[in-house]
Amino acid sequence: MLLAVVADLIAILVLTFGVYFPRHRRRDLVTAFLGVNIGVLAVSIVLGNTAVGAGLGLGLFGVLSIIRLRSDEISQHEIAYYFASLALGLIAGLGDVMDALHLGLMALVIAALFLGDHPALFRRHRNQLVRLDVAYTDEEALRTHLETMLGGQVTTMVIKQIDMVNDSTLVEVRWIAGPSRVRTELGPRIERVNAR
Repeated sequence: MLLAVVADLIAILVLTFGVYFPRHRRRDLVTAFLGVNIGVLAVSIVLGNTAVGAGLGLGLFGVLSIIRLRSDEISQHEIAYYFASLALGLIAGLGDVMDALHLGLMALVIAALFLGDHPALFRRHRNQLVRLDVAYTDEEALRTHLETMLGGQVTTMVIKQIDMVNDSTLVEVRWIAGPSRVRTELGPRIERVNAR
């Protein structure tokens, strides 16, 4: 059991401080990931050593996670990190023996998020909610304006609101940024790294 606890601590520290925080810099979710992981680990160890079924424990975690996810707005990739911290605690806590299979599964969870959330993966693909100061009723005109403004190719746009009184349009747009825009955004970061 001590090996399971150590393995879980190493896994959640790598996930939180090695993968999540260097990429997203959101301090409040670091606390959430660590607290959820350690809490799940402790409860799953207790449930694994008592007559209470694992199904009851998993149901409890599901209810708690729904309450947590409804209490604050977090993005889809943060939900993935949140459930990964839950999964790491469950794998370590409910396993009878911390063998190569359990360690491999924990490594697989971390590797999946490391690769799936890597900045180089689909780096030109963007998603944004945009409010324009013109009420567009013609979708082609809206698409042309968005492509000019964003400097890329619009792949999907969903009009959320058209306000004819205040002359505005709220649209969710997904687009592929042009190579020049990506180079411009990466330029200052490269300069800062070289300055160090």
